Amino acid sequence: MPDPTETDPDKYSVVFENERVRVLEYRDEPGAHTSPHDHPDSVMITLSGFDRRLVGAGGESRDVTLEPAQVRWLDAQTHSGENIGETPTHVVLNEL
Repeated sequence: MPDPTETDPDKYSVVFENERVRVLEYRDEPGAHTSPHDHPDSVMITLSGFDRRLVGAGGESRDVTLEPAQVRWLDAQTHSGENIGETPTHVVLNEL
């Protein structure tokens, strides 16, 4: 699957990168969708609270609600997403 900065460059931007880590900033508005893309193992930091529907590579979906200032480990994954809430999404992803 493609890189999220290629599938959704209007939402993902690289804010730092070296041979060990890549840091992405992600922003979207309510109702926004992403195309299917890959992430390696990552640490996510939520900068806003949001509601999101994630759809995995096999078509399975799950809804998540996250509060601001949470730090979460994310295993490598392929997914697409949709902002199903009423607030913008703003996160930082530290891809390992």
